[in-house]
Amino acid sequence: MSPKSADYGDTVTPEHALKYALRHAHGGRAQLIEGVIEPLSLSWAHEAVADRLRHQISTRAADLHCIIGSGDLDLPGSPNWYVPDLAVVPAAVAKNAGALLPDQTLLIVEVTSETDAHTDRAVKRRRYAEYGAPLYLLVDRQQHTLTLFAEPGRLGYTRITGPLPYGNPLHLPAPFDLDLDTSDL
Repeated sequence: MSPKSADYGDTVTPEHALKYALRHAHGGRAQLIEGVIEPLSLSWAHEAVADRLRHQISTRAADLHCIIGSGDLDLPGSPNWYVPDLAVVPAAVAKNAGALLPDQTLLIVEVTSETDAHTDRAVKRRRYAEYGAPLYLLVDRQQHTLTLFAEPGRLGYTRITGPLPYGNPLHLPAPFDLDLDTSDL
């Protein structure tokens, strides 16, 4: 599948050159989605949803010796470089790391916006499963639902919880074993 490092060494390929350019464009706040550079510009409403989830997950993440952030995720061998809204990552893995790989996370959260809802619902869901992200939480602001995808495989996630309307609790399985309150999203 994918190598365990986003370091390309001395080999310069078109993929490497594109991802290098992306990291230096738009102040480092851009994604590469299936080969298309998409600058990130998030509304405060979008950020408020991510912040509410971060707050609920933070204590359990600390207990697991993890950090919560929105750092770069590389998908080597593909024209993709993602900046998730939230990712829970072991602190030891994040320390001194540049980009990480989806399978190095414990949870990835994407919150849809008007401009990227399809990308979060379909493209990222497929790619996160392909690259082994164990849990992918999709918060769909347009449909007012949450969907948790688990047990990734090459053909997609094999366990799906939802979509659940806002207001219904959503259980994050191990290692979190936490019920998210979605009433104020």
